[in-house]
Amino acid sequence: MRNVKDRKTIRKYSKKEVDDNMLRRLLETAERTPTMGNLQLYSVVVTRDADMKRQLSPAHFNQPMVVEAPVVLTFCADFRRTTLWAKQRKASPGYDNMLSYVNAATDALLYCQTFCNLAESEGLGTCFLGTTVYMPQMIIDILKLPRLVMPVATITLGWPDEHPLMTDRLPLSTIIHDETYHDYTPEDIDNAYLEKERLPENRHFVEINGKETLAQVFTDCRYTRKDNEAMSATLLETLHNQGFLDLSKSEVD
Repeated sequence: MRNVKDRKTIRKYSKKEVDDNMLRRLLETAERTPTMGNLQLYSVVVTRDADMKRQLSPAHFNQPMVVEAPVVLTFCADFRRTTLWAKQRKASPGYDNMLSYVNAATDALLYCQTFCNLAESEGLGTCFLGTTVYMPQMIIDILKLPRLVMPVATITLGWPDEHPLMTDRLPLSTIIHDETYHDYTPEDIDNAYLEKERLPENRHFVEINGKETLAQVFTDCRYTRKDNEAMSATLLETLHNQGFLDLSKSEVD
């Protein structure tokens, strides 16, 4: 049993398969996750087939673990199922909007995190792929996701074949705000990021990227304004195509 305080992201996996009964048991247990209105506004696509993983790989910038992991799980915000149920029960659903997407995305992410905690407690390793929201249309096309279904998270899953070092985290005092939000002074920011910036691996990160500070690595190299704006436009377009931002069309084809 692994303590959540000791958890690590796993990117390399052994050849041992993940038993399907075990996987489904974990997914079923994770259904106890809190959910809006007890509607469970999520679905998960389980990918084991090698060719399907190869198809998904470019959507995740060809990160090796996508094809090497025994299982890839794509967690989706899903208001389609609820909408179809409502229509079949003489109800009038109104879920083709941003609020409904946010609610479904929240449900899906909570479910994903609960599943990860359960899987890791049994010795499995996971890697959360933030790339899911970068090129969602490619994932939608490959997985044949219909309207009102939107991918929001992907994890790779398998038995660990590595023992990576623990990554750093900000001090608790940095993220806690008692009663009301208190804005950060320059001194607060220095105290919050001092240890992170002093780590040898992060100092090396700054050096190899030819930057002056660690913050510049994130703003100039990893998460640039240009990329953020381009991917934001793509995300909005995809939400429109999937029916969450288009009130002029019927909710379900």
